[in-house]
Amino acid sequence: MFPRLQRGRFVPLLFASIASFSFVAQTAPSQWSSPSVTDLNGHALDPFHHAVGKIVVLLFVRTDCPISNRYAPTIQAMSAQYATHAAFYLVYPIKSETIAQIREHTKAYGYHLPILRDPDYALVKKAQVQVTPEAAVFSPDGRLLYHGRIDDWYVDFARARSSPTTHDLSAALDAAVADKPVPIASAPAVGCFLPGLP
Repeated sequence: MFPRLQRGRFVPLLFASIASFSFVAQTAPSQWSSPSVTDLNGHALDPFHHAVGKIVVLLFVRTDCPISNRYAPTIQAMSAQYATHAAFYLVYPIKSETIAQIREHTKAYGYHLPILRDPDYALVKKAQVQVTPEAAVFSPDGRLLYHGRIDDWYVDFARARSSPTTHDLSAALDAAVADKPVPIASAPAVGCFLPGLP
């Protein structure tokens, strides 16, 4: 069974093992991957590996969601603003949306971001999102730092402010870039629900 330990040696060894495990758990890079997440050419693409050490930002959208469509200029502007430190990806999780529909959608709304399809909700579940549009910010080693709304522009599905009063995604990114804790880890988003989620 187990080797006999001298009296008094077990506790220090135990604490050393726990400390070692804790350090590994906190610093080990993400090993996440899913073959169901692909680009528009059908090739598997892991955004956390592809981003090469950058912060990863996933923006979940759908072609028929009026709220996520209204955010297109904001998403484009933010991706340009943080391009040095963060890799942005546009994620289409609705299985019924065809590649042709997605290509037409990105063209119509002027998107110039890498596109991912997530029909099995692998990224949806990892990002803990519920609606579109919704954002998720991950550290370079794959830890979820923030998920939720882009800002508080929408009060509810049918009512929007004249302009946002909070900028939750920007605040999370500013903190992540500065290697500081994000001020709010989650903020409920308003938008089009994703079918099939509990």
